[in-house]
Amino acid sequence: MSLSGLPWEAYQALDADARAHHLMASGRPEHVLMAQQFRRAELDAICALATEIRLLAKSQPGALYLSQVLAHKRAMLYFTQPSTRTFLSHQAACQILGLQTGEVRDTATSSEMKGESREDSVRTFSSYFDLIIMRTKERGLAERMAWVLSQSERPVPIINAGSGQDQHPTQALLDIYTLQRSFETCGGIDGKHIAFVGDLARGRTVRSLAALLANYRDVSISFIAPEAFQIGTDVLTLLRACGVTVSVSDNLQAILPVADGVYMTRVQDEWDAEAGDSARVDVSRFHLRPADVDKMKPTAVIMHPLPRREEVPPEIDHDPRAMYWRQMRNGMWVRAALIAQIFGVDEAICAHIRDQAHGA
Repeated sequence: MSLSGLPWEAYQALDADARAHHLMASGRPEHVLMAQQFRRAELDAICALATEIRLLAKSQPGALYLSQVLAHKRAMLYFTQPSTRTFLSHQAACQILGLQTGEVRDTATSSEMKGESREDSVRTFSSYFDLIIMRTKERGLAERMAWVLSQSERPVPIINAGSGQDQHPTQALLDIYTLQRSFETCGGIDGKHIAFVGDLARGRTVRSLAALLANYRDVSISFIAPEAFQIGTDVLTLLRACGVTVSVSDNLQAILPVADGVYMTRVQDEWDAEAGDSARVDVSRFHLRPADVDKMKPTAVIMHPLPRREEVPPEIDHDPRAMYWRQMRNGMWVRAALIAQIFGVDEAICAHIRDQAHGA
């Protein structure tokens, strides 16, 4: 059952698993709103398709083919929260597949300044575009807008590109792809120990990636942060219910020698209730220094959703374990794969690749 015809109050009353069922009722994403809607099979399929698209785009004929598969579609990037990487990554993903794009990045330039509701704004966008990619500071807004469109005569899909402090599912997908590529010669993600470090209480990328990691066998997760920025109990409860081994600590040095992946985050002071709140918390012990990297496994990876501050200095960039620049580029391929799945052209892309291989 899709969201269509489901009352908003009934949807709100559902737990994450039930909501995920509605979002994936057709076997492919109706909307992309939460990390929990993706299970292991979907993750494997998205990662495999991202690789196929990445390799196909390396040649001129392949890039030309990709640029035509969705040339009849248009996407709106509705980014009312500041963004660089996420905006450009989604825009590039659309361009790879041939979608034309429009954008609203400041509500001061839209009819919302005249009092138009968000619902009416999004309904307006759906009249002109076939996909809406949203980034907002307002928690739950992407879900609400997806529900609104699902009840309309033009139920175009919505991709949540960051919603409040709650979810950032496409970032989590690209993080999974980065981990998969990084560990492809050493057993994949199964059995790995991933450490999240920094401002975890307000880091939506951490919340979403932790939920996806629960799909892998024998994964253990450590949350390393000062008490004020430690991960929420809701995330811990979810992970433990899935059988994930979880630890909570403020000791970064103890975790570095045993972690297979270290996911660094910056202080998210844009969420401060009052200016300067975050500055009262000493985070210096949660910065990764070149000497600290020497303590890590040779096969370990260092990740960061970016932008960064002092928590990962540029001196570490040249270490082969630093994956954050690859991580950023991976976002373009994963988001292209996701868009291809939403519009149902993933099988055609794979068939084209098979035909090319047989014809070679």
